Amino acid sequence: MLMPVSFKTTRILLFLVPCLFAITAFASDQAHPAVADKSAAAVDASKFVGAETCKTCHEEIYNAWEKTPHWKTTLNKEPAHQGCEGCHGPGADHVAGGGDITKIFNPAKHSAKEVDAKCLTCHAGAHPNFDRSPHAKANVGCTSCHSVHQSKEKEEEHLLKAAQPALCFQCHADTKPAFNMPFHHKVNEGLIVCSDCHDVHGTFLANNVKSTADQTAICTKCHTEVRGPFVYEHVAVKAEGCLGCHTPHGSQNARLLNMPAINPLCNQCHSGVAANTVHGMSAGSSETITCTNCHTYIHGSNMNAAFLR
Repeated sequence: MLMPVSFKTTRILLFLVPCLFAITAFASDQAHPAVADKSAAAVDASKFVGAETCKTCHEEIYNAWEKTPHWKTTLNKEPAHQGCEGCHGPGADHVAGGGDITKIFNPAKHSAKEVDAKCLTCHAGAHPNFDRSPHAKANVGCTSCHSVHQSKEKEEEHLLKAAQPALCFQCHADTKPAFNMPFHHKVNEGLIVCSDCHDVHGTFLANNVKSTADQTAICTKCHTEVRGPFVYEHVAVKAEGCLGCHTPHGSQNARLLNMPAINPLCNQCHSGVAANTVHGMSAGSSETITCTNCHTYIHGSNMNAAFLR
């Protein structure tokens, strides 16, 4: 026996039926462009001449390019992402025009954002955050640092125009003096490079600092003695991180500390300790021993909540 349909149910059906037709129409519209795209790709295929044709006029550039990782694009089955034309676009009209430069994509004639868009058609997976990076926002594009056709120094793998840190210092001249400080990370000496700590292609953090699950891992991958985990953690390390006490590039203070004396540095957070009966009224002053004489394990301890030795 059929149950009578309520007025509320009728309204719902009247709403759903048009939605169903709309979804069906949308799906149909989505299907047709796919077919159109395939047919367009078939037409565009005739516009590609192949890298060997490019070589007939640009042999010197081609020979240098062939020694870079980009040569692998010649193995791509899709002409639009193959060889020279993977970056410069289809070359048939360029060839037919006797080398007409208006018929080919020349990065030197386009904006940084347009060039970046070309590069990211292949490299977006490796550098998904580049568009939000300070470099992209400042119009420092891919070809500002990378040479597509060849590389200098020993940077063949990443096609850098110069080796780090010289390449970075071309823009970041304000950071360069820090590495000449009495205490500094050994960047000029070649022990580490800028990209060990910074992801120049963009992160969600300030200054393009690399993102990790535990942000202190940027430092503790080298400074393993303070890595932890610890039973008793120093809150400052977990909250502010290493930069709460240390300056990363270079400092006039030992251990790259933000202050020349340890006691004033500690008292930025522990100012109330001076009234504590354990330490006495002069705790943290220059008249007494430094905090770390007793609180040795300031990065964390597995034995003592006060980080005592």
